[in-house]
Amino acid sequence: MDDNRDKIEFSREREIAPTLKEKLKNLPVSPGIYQFRDSNGRLLYIGKAAVLRNRVRQYFQSKPVSPMVSAMIKKISDIELITTDNEVEALILEQNLIRTYKPRYNINFKDDKSYPYIVITNEPFPRVFPTRKKRSDGSKYFGPYTDVKNMRFALKTVRNIFMIRSCSLNLTEESIANNKFSLCLDYHIHKCEGPCVGYISRQQYNETIDQVSKLLNGKTKTLVKELTAQMNEHSAGMEFEKAKVLRDKISAIEIYSSRQKIVDDEIIDRDIFVFERTGNDSCGMIMKIRDGKVAGRSHYFLTNVEDKSASEILEQLIINYYTKSEFIPDEVYLMNEIENESTIKDWLEKKKSGKVEFVIPKIGDKYKLIFMVRKNARLMLDELILSKLKREFIPPSLDSLQRDLKLSKLPRRIECYDISHIQGTDTVASMVVFSEGRPKKSDYRKFKLNYVTDEAGNPDDFLSMREVIYRRFKRITDIQLHGNPEVRSSEPGENSSVSANKKEDLSFNAVPDLIIIDGGKGQLSSAVKVLNDLGIKEQNIIGLAKRLEEVYLPGESMPYNIPKTSSGLRLLQRIRDEAHRFAVTYHKSLRDRRTLSSELSEIDGIGEKTVTKLLTKFGSVENIKNMISENFEQFEKEAGKKLSEKLRKHFSES
Repeated sequence: MDDNRDKIEFSREREIAPTLKEKLKNLPVSPGIYQFRDSNGRLLYIGKAAVLRNRVRQYFQSKPVSPMVSAMIKKISDIELITTDNEVEALILEQNLIRTYKPRYNINFKDDKSYPYIVITNEPFPRVFPTRKKRSDGSKYFGPYTDVKNMRFALKTVRNIFMIRSCSLNLTEESIANNKFSLCLDYHIHKCEGPCVGYISRQQYNETIDQVSKLLNGKTKTLVKELTAQMNEHSAGMEFEKAKVLRDKISAIEIYSSRQKIVDDEIIDRDIFVFERTGNDSCGMIMKIRDGKVAGRSHYFLTNVEDKSASEILEQLIINYYTKSEFIPDEVYLMNEIENESTIKDWLEKKKSGKVEFVIPKIGDKYKLIFMVRKNARLMLDELILSKLKREFIPPSLDSLQRDLKLSKLPRRIECYDISHIQGTDTVASMVVFSEGRPKKSDYRKFKLNYVTDEAGNPDDFLSMREVIYRRFKRITDIQLHGNPEVRSSEPGENSSVSANKKEDLSFNAVPDLIIIDGGKGQLSSAVKVLNDLGIKEQNIIGLAKRLEEVYLPGESMPYNIPKTSSGLRLLQRIRDEAHRFAVTYHKSLRDRRTLSSELSEIDGIGEKTVTKLLTKFGSVENIKNMISENFEQFEKEAGKKLSEKLRKHFSES
């Protein structure tokens, strides 16, 4: 061999390791698979080649390449090869390896998940049911169905038209002859012909299964033609009942077929492959046409396609689809040419055991068909991009808040705490939660607190704040230490019902990105001390004082300056106001309930349990007064004669 063939004009962008140069010089000329790995042994890319020597060396030549390929080449430290006997074997092996290892620089099928199939089992009396697992046991698989609704509709149609068994009995001719089974309900409601007791032979049952197979493959015209011929034979032989059964089947199949759009007068099977892409995302779509009608469609979202050629994307779509699909049509329509057409065609023909033709329409109705499928692919891709934008959208106020406070991460979940009381009575606290800049009311929580005072006898808001923060964040430390917090006895001042339900409190399980304390330096210091005592160190927390709308940071004596026009500051104020509203509302409800309870409790012979029962049943003292004066008989029935008299006497004297 000429020594000049071993000379490579290496890219000037990077140095190639001597061991790698040696491998490049000794590459084989056979077909196979090549795998690029980085210095840590991680797989970067898997590719196939008709001639490994030529294909692999192309990557290291100094001709211009795309930015993504250039970035990959810089990381390559090792090359692994697997030689094959032919290009078809290389094609299959490449697809299997990509699906298994998902290398960073290969096209990635975003929806490469276990789509459902309809399976016809390989048994003497086959069953038909949905599955997500393909087994190499001789069963027939139809799909995959990317739209589960279509799969369910097809399965429902099969069960409505054909009398096939739905049981999982192990039916063999021996077990049937030994009378091991008995008829089930399906036989009596004419959903099954009773193969379990020998009412239908194996041959007759499998003829029905063949018809099911044709229907699932979309061969409705062929199936109707066969059934019509059978119906005419039975009719000519005076077997009118059998002819009627076939007539009903034909009618049901024609109704099912009428839902399929006619796109071609030719009775031929074809699949149409197209894709649309935007940036690094793509949507590939396959439309299945059987007997000239649309029998269904499948779509796949692909990523990592920005630097990939149209040929490479289409090839991966074809290979991925037919690796999973059992049915290969006579024609495959493509939107553009593919580089390895002959190799893929050979693979499909070998799998089909018949001829497969690739067609690239340029004009006429067939081109319009390609255009229609591309429009559908574009719609699907636009939906994907829109959903990504919704997920990735950051409200400007959150972005501003992160910038203003110099937070380490975006404050997607913000919790704010406020204390409310009147001279220390009915002390409560609120916890409001804003997610993505909007209130998440399902995560709001309220606290009933102990009545605590300072040395002068005044309500101590600092101690109240400590209690709230402790009760809230003790749960997080329990999770971090033990994996799952245990239900403990109530903390001092903690409502026992709250403690008992902690395991189910998802809001208490979440870790906030930012904590807002409604108050100045004192309240903030109280909260920070509790967090430190619990071992929570890296927590973003601020105080927001009401009087001058000043923001305080932990350890800082002077307020932190945020521009008054900042949307982040407006968000803080809105959250603080919501926490104040929620706390005041809860405080007012407790105070009103206590006031009402004390009014009723003053009546001789009425205890706390009775007061609670009355308020629960009638809502308020005012409602009780109105009902006594307007409809005493009804009130007496609901509250009891003795209690009603006591209440009427009390309110008439007051």
